[in-house]
Amino acid sequence: MPSLKETGHSLAKFLEIKLDDPDKENLTRGESVFSTHTADSFVEQQPTSAEWLADIVPSGQDIVNYFRSLFPFLTWIGFYNLQWLIGDLVAGITIGAVVVPQGMAYAKLANLPVEFGLYSSFMGVLLYWFFATSKDITIGPVAVVSTVTGSVVANATKELPQYVDQPWVIANALALISGAIVLFIGLIRCGWIVELIPLVSLAAFMTGSAINIAAGQVPTMMGITNFSTRDSTYLVIINTLKYLGKTDLNAAMGLTALAMLYLIRFSCSWAAKKYQNHQKLFFFLSTLRAVFVILLFTMISWLVNMNRRSNPAFAILKDVPRGFQHAAVPIINSEIINSFVGDLPATVIVLLIEHIAISKSFGRVNNYTINPSQEMVAIGVTNVLAPFLGGYPSTGSFSRTAIKSKAGVRTPFAGVITAIVVLLAIYALTAVFFYIPSASLAAVIIHAVGDLITSPNTLYKFWRVSPIEVFIFFVGVFVTIFSTIENGIYATICISFAVFIFRVLKSRGRFLGRVQVHSVIGDHLIGNDNSVVGEYGTFNVSDSSSSPPTRNVFLPIDHGDGSNPEVEIAGPYPGIFIYRFSEGFNYPSASHTLDYLVNHISNHTRRTRTDTYARPGDRPWNDPGPKKGQAENTALPTLKAIILDLSSVYNVDVTSVQQLIDVRNQLDNYTSPDVVDWHFACISSRWTKRALASAGFGYPAPRSDGLHARWKSIFSVAEIGGSESAAAQAEHDANEKEMTAAAAPHLRPAPSNPDDTPGPSVASSITQSASRNNTNNYSNNDNKAPDSAGVGETRRVVVHGLNRPLFHVDLTSALQSAIANVRARAEVEDAGGPEIGVTV
Repeated sequence: MPSLKETGHSLAKFLEIKLDDPDKENLTRGESVFSTHTADSFVEQQPTSAEWLADIVPSGQDIVNYFRSLFPFLTWIGFYNLQWLIGDLVAGITIGAVVVPQGMAYAKLANLPVEFGLYSSFMGVLLYWFFATSKDITIGPVAVVSTVTGSVVANATKELPQYVDQPWVIANALALISGAIVLFIGLIRCGWIVELIPLVSLAAFMTGSAINIAAGQVPTMMGITNFSTRDSTYLVIINTLKYLGKTDLNAAMGLTALAMLYLIRFSCSWAAKKYQNHQKLFFFLSTLRAVFVILLFTMISWLVNMNRRSNPAFAILKDVPRGFQHAAVPIINSEIINSFVGDLPATVIVLLIEHIAISKSFGRVNNYTINPSQEMVAIGVTNVLAPFLGGYPSTGSFSRTAIKSKAGVRTPFAGVITAIVVLLAIYALTAVFFYIPSASLAAVIIHAVGDLITSPNTLYKFWRVSPIEVFIFFVGVFVTIFSTIENGIYATICISFAVFIFRVLKSRGRFLGRVQVHSVIGDHLIGNDNSVVGEYGTFNVSDSSSSPPTRNVFLPIDHGDGSNPEVEIAGPYPGIFIYRFSEGFNYPSASHTLDYLVNHISNHTRRTRTDTYARPGDRPWNDPGPKKGQAENTALPTLKAIILDLSSVYNVDVTSVQQLIDVRNQLDNYTSPDVVDWHFACISSRWTKRALASAGFGYPAPRSDGLHARWKSIFSVAEIGGSESAAAQAEHDANEKEMTAAAAPHLRPAPSNPDDTPGPSVASSITQSASRNNTNNYSNNDNKAPDSAGVGETRRVVVHGLNRPLFHVDLTSALQSAIANVRARAEVEDAGGPEIGVTV
């Protein structure tokens, strides 16, 4: 019975698929005198589909780890102690005192009775700690999500008037559906999706939302009720100014509450700076300012309205049901879902971006790492289960998270303490809530969202980093003000993505030149021997020589990197070009960056044969040649080799590789009868090597004159020995003399000092000549090549595979190889043709 491999080969033959395995070819293209049969040789194997599948298919341990990661509290709950409990108690009670008035205020933004804010607050803090990867985050009602929910509820009740008296039915359904979507994204571990939303979009969204919310709360704070606060922000502002004369006693309760909130805040900040020994006290006083203000104005309201409960002097909350009066299975049907399905994307985005951004920020500040996917699980579970007790969509709160962090929270268990405080408020304080002034709650909201507005200093930093993104920021803010929050989100995300795509499409690399530099410490030039190289590749100034070494660095020839324009950047070598890709090399950018490559080369070289076209009419229309009376510029060099720096490229695709093949064919025609050598440096992916090798890159192209058999390869060799090794000396010699060693006899490093202590591997560039003949000689000698290290020498191994001599570890070895072979071909031509041998 044929094996699976044989069956596959038979099927490929039937389908006329040409199977090629370059790694099975004999190493006779000049790879090295290091034979593949020696212990120190290395032939790099291509990655296989089996490896790719092994990387993406989870193992049994991966599955176990996945289920463990769903409950992060298991990793720390066993270490819980009294000290952690004290910190969690302080933080939990503090947040509980803050979230009660905030939750009720935000419920008003959602067009819901205030008790629903308490339900959402309770479920958020109770459930989060089971799934949390952040100790600081507090999930609950927030201003922006509440505003989006309010818009959804307002629009849905217009379509479904039967729910006008029960708007929480729409809010509960929205929480459950959006929570299920977020939960699914988290369970499949696609938390990376939030990385598609840039910081500037988040800043614009938060700023525009804050202005929208504040403008919508001013009429409530002033007692103005002549228009809808759900209109576009600019209309709300215009109508507020228009009806400003209709303010009533509510303005006194709102404006004084807002003034007091800012007074307490600034006073505590000033006192904390003046009395630094009591900073903690002033922090807690500032944190609880909303509680103090609400209690104070509730007492004032009670004194004013205690005898006029049915006809209060100003708007108050009135009856707040005790307990979970609206606990029930959420009503979900197609009619309800269709009423808000168009708002689901915006709701999901708002749930995610604020929470993930906050958790990442506080994770960096407090030295821990959050898992975005697991945070989505936490948000999803909270919003899926909260509607059963009456909760509406909730997510992480910036203000409460900042307070919790500063209060000294130790673990996510602080959420349970907060849940107890909220539960007490739901069952024990509802009678007090009757007298809370609506204007004072509006003041609390305005004060809270003020911190969401991006400061001018932050905008200035944006401008310093990327001016175009400041433009995107203002577009997002203006769209939010003149349209809706949802449109502001979409506008900033779409514009940011369009800018990104444009940069990728129009990206182009840079041509590099060579500069010789010295290393300087203080006013000392570093010495010229590897004896001054320390254990970690550093220098010892005390050993510096009066003849300092130089090394080659490669900089953009147009000084586009900001390097000193007075530094003269030399070309790598006549007819050799070094090109560095700037933003990857995939199908969106391949055409533009390769067009730039070809145009630059065409402008700085000439055809190899000036007599290619005997008559003017033989020339193609797009290459008519010089103008009449002018001759070809023979001072320009002919194209010899191209070195591509792939340090910024990790993956390539079919389109980019095919276009690279087309360019190779185009330039080979340009240099005919010669061919262009293609060298690749700094390849960081085996799959990229496989793709390039499949396209015929990585080894010398066959030539009709047979010169490819005389290819001279330069490999980077690591010496497993001390830092004072022969390989380090070889590297220095190669850098100093560039390609002088290429025409010299084989390099034979001197024996290393037997007293050298083992140290890190040191890389060097070793030049070898490998014609078809000498390779065969070594192969016929009992299939064993000369050892790369003699008696007393340290062992040397190649860094990259011998089977791909045009894939180089760095630009230096690539340039050395390119120059060596250009000169070798020149020597053959000068000696009378390809039949004349070359001794190297």
